[in-house]
Amino acid sequence: MSLKVRFQPVSFSWVALHPQPQGVIQFIGGAFFGTFVPMLFYRYLLECLFKQGYTIIILPFNFTFDHYAEAGFLIKEQYTLMPELVRMAEQVGYEYEIYLDDSNFYWIGHSIGCKYIALLEAFSALPKEVYEIKELIREVVKKTSGNLSPEKQEKKVQSVFTDLENLINELQGKSSQAKKLVSYYVNQDSARVQRNFAESDVKIASIFIKNQGSLFLAPVNTGLDSAIKPKIFADFIIRLGLNVKPTPEETDALIENSNLFNLLGLVYSPLDNIGKSTLQWFFNIFKKPPEDFRAEFKGGHLRPLGLSLGNLVINFPDTFSVPPIQSTNRRNAEFELYVLQLLNYLKQKRQFRRQEVVRAERPT
Repeated sequence: MSLKVRFQPVSFSWVALHPQPQGVIQFIGGAFFGTFVPMLFYRYLLECLFKQGYTIIILPFNFTFDHYAEAGFLIKEQYTLMPELVRMAEQVGYEYEIYLDDSNFYWIGHSIGCKYIALLEAFSALPKEVYEIKELIREVVKKTSGNLSPEKQEKKVQSVFTDLENLINELQGKSSQAKKLVSYYVNQDSARVQRNFAESDVKIASIFIKNQGSLFLAPVNTGLDSAIKPKIFADFIIRLGLNVKPTPEETDALIENSNLFNLLGLVYSPLDNIGKSTLQWFFNIFKKPPEDFRAEFKGGHLRPLGLSLGNLVINFPDTFSVPPIQSTNRRNAEFELYVLQLLNYLKQKRQFRRQEVVRAERPT
């Protein structure tokens, strides 16, 4: 019997619970499409991921210039949803063991959604000492602030530091609370649990997403000049002191300083004019991910969008290379195949790294 995707609202998100999950995919769409009815605009892609055995979480976000705040919202939502997945699965008799380890959670983003994921990965490398975090932020701001006065630079450093310090403190509390709730819900399942399940049995490696794989679809890391046209108007707004936080340059610096992004896959198109500068930065400056974890698709920036209609898919073509309607087989061959292939690569790489850690921890 073919499984059907059924999304239900949980917290601020939408969840499609798989009866036998092999992982969890947290999906963040692009501007507009990821904010308004993402389960419709990305329907075909999400159905394919669900049929491969993944529980799907759609994480909506607000249109805002403060991308720090939105990234913080996304990771807080993960800690809210982790015990909820266990509770929901236990109630209907679905498997839930996969939810007990946060390394089984993956992130897939499209367009600006990739920036939020990238920020969470970069935050995973923040120093443990408070003063070191502040120094790192100061270094990034100084490197990317151009002609900003020292006073304004320091004000910016203090603002970002305060927000990050508050977020870290909140996440530490949410992580602890998530472990308690997961333990409570698991212990309620007397039919399957033969011993007392402890909070320590819930594996959360990092308050951010250090051990979680990420897949970027047509990523974008741009400023107001891409969101507001004409450019002269965007430049005027920036001069008034209003800009995205962090700026593209600051985001790049945070990513480079992290020395992470080792569980990253990238699906892109040479015809994607919106994400062109972002792709050039990944390939020429950052030089990650390696070529084995890159896949080139046919189409433009809106290629991930698609509505299913029987054996057909209605595309949102932004180039003449993609017809408005395709058979599911043709659509799969031109896009979903690459997504699923890279997702499988990331899973294998994560499992290999886990085995290496286990071997390293064994006594000699």
